[in-house]
Amino acid sequence: MMANNITVAIHTLGCKVSQYESACIKEELVRRGFVVRGDIDNCDVCILNTCTVTAEADRKCASMIRRASSHGAKVIVCGCYSQVHFDDIERDGVVFVLGTAGKMQCVEAVERIAQDIPLDTPRICPPDAYGFEDMRITEFDRTRAYIKIEDGCDSKCSYCIIPRARGRVRSKPLCEVVNEAKYLVENGCKEIVITGIEVDAWGKDLNEGDLSDLLEAVNGIEGDFRIRIGSLDPFFITERFASRAASLEKLTPHFHISVQSASSRVLAAMRRRYNGDRLREAVELLKKYIPNVAFTCDIIVGFPGETEEDFLITCEFAKFAEFINMHIFPYSERPGTVAAELDNKIPKAERKRRAARLGEIRDAVKATS
Repeated sequence: MMANNITVAIHTLGCKVSQYESACIKEELVRRGFVVRGDIDNCDVCILNTCTVTAEADRKCASMIRRASSHGAKVIVCGCYSQVHFDDIERDGVVFVLGTAGKMQCVEAVERIAQDIPLDTPRICPPDAYGFEDMRITEFDRTRAYIKIEDGCDSKCSYCIIPRARGRVRSKPLCEVVNEAKYLVENGCKEIVITGIEVDAWGKDLNEGDLSDLLEAVNGIEGDFRIRIGSLDPFFITERFASRAASLEKLTPHFHISVQSASSRVLAAMRRRYNGDRLREAVELLKKYIPNVAFTCDIIVGFPGETEEDFLITCEFAKFAEFINMHIFPYSERPGTVAAELDNKIPKAERKRRAARLGEIRDAVKATS
């Protein structure tokens, strides 16, 4: 088959990082002459970029693989789900499997399919086998574009399997981030979103400073544009970061904080790097230096052992922080994590009740903001 005779569909299940990676794969396929569409039910080749952040995400990925295969497409699977569950992937119709390393090999796989060249035997490499995989986009929708500045996570949160799927932190060199941002701005981009698996860990494997230094470098690019940051760990939000962030005129005064809980006891069980006091300090620092600051966050309710008192502490903190939006997740057991083995499980009905109560607080803040 020749490139212009086959159609390729790309479907992404997962985070902004995965969406960025899929956009890079799509752009390269188009550059090579392939027709790329979003309809997985009507294509010759289907690339599924998968997610494994929750058990529900796993179920969706398995279902999507079966669906794509049932329509006769040659299916290529990559991403976090295939990294962790390689042996569980339904083989019927799946012609090539990658994990989170070397995702651009999807393009070469499509080339081989187009030329009727046999594909290599599927194998999964360690997620950090290739270091930081250089990807970039040159086209973007409307006026917003993403830049992936790092991959991997070195944290060991008890409920999370992503470090196993993504490996250790690998950072994109500062000069490459700046060059990519310059290109985007010069071509009409009005908002650059800095993204990664653990954004605030950028630079720890380099000798080029930290996220504050990267933001200052991007802020120094000439042009009329804004900078937005992905999710931040409260541990990273220090006086140094807050004061430097306040000096960046292009940085949008909106921060998404990975809160999870405001109870020190629950945070310790989650193996987070901060306690309730440090969390509150992070919010206070940003309010101090950036008076017009706005916050959004992620919160898990019903974590094993979370008492009503623990939950109320989180509710009070949510009111204090005045989050303009909260992504609220009733705790979901994730096989393969430490938290899945913890005692004192909260009944699912109670988890839903707590999520609904916190949602009421969120809606009340929205109504007054």
